[in-house]
Amino acid sequence: MLGTLLTLLATALSLLVVDIIFPGVNLASFPAALIAAVAIGIVNSVVRPGLSLLSLPLNFVTLGAFSLVVNGICFWLASVLVPGFYVKGLLAFILGPVILSLVNTFLSKYFAERYPALTNQPKSE
Repeated sequence: MLGTLLTLLATALSLLVVDIIFPGVNLASFPAALIAAVAIGIVNSVVRPGLSLLSLPLNFVTLGAFSLVVNGICFWLASVLVPGFYVKGLLAFILGPVILSLVNTFLSKYFAERYPALTNQPKSE
């Protein structure tokens, strides 16, 4: 349970970093970032597998590069569902999810190393 909350917090903080980096990504407030983090999680678990399956031929032809478009579609769809979260422009559409993923990975690893009891992972030395 606490691991899920830390993941949610890491995603919300990552969204705030993306908001700072890209002018096309706008978040109204931290609660909007939390709601957007939940929406991104739901969209990635419900919509993304179907989109990935449908875009498999394009992904094959582009050697996986079309997966950036699938990520952008999911990111944009989450912004449509959450008031106070907006994605505008091609750069934010394509690179926003990439930066979100990088920052989220960094924060998740930080939380896992800093608080291993909360994430049920052994502390690395």
